[in-house]
Amino acid sequence: MSAVVLIVEDNARNLKLVRDVLEHAGYTVLEAGDGEAGVALAAERVPDLILMDVNLPGIDGVEALARLRAEPSTAAIPVAALTAYAMKEDRARFEAAGFDGYLEKPVDVRALPNQVEALLR
Repeated sequence: MSAVVLIVEDNARNLKLVRDVLEHAGYTVLEAGDGEAGVALAAERVPDLILMDVNLPGIDGVEALARLRAEPSTAAIPVAALTAYAMKEDRARFEAAGFDGYLEKPVDVRALPNQVEALLR
């Protein structure tokens, strides 16, 4: 059985790119367009990994992560920040917020499957 990856991303182009790369690599992909939908879908389906955009409409990725960590059913799911914020202090802020990893946008399509595999270990 392939790992299930939930992508929480409000930009349709970014979502399609990440979905297509991961599906081609053999992952099962779930999608949510905002933080609240992502939290709800994670609770319902309990994916193996969540790739979370940080800048989302409604609740942002940091707040969505806090909600995931507060629920026993989703607290242990690894969550990686998926963001265009690429400064060293941004990375430190996301790590301090509790993200398990950090993927920069624009996404490196060649590196993405290996990055996801590393996050799943």
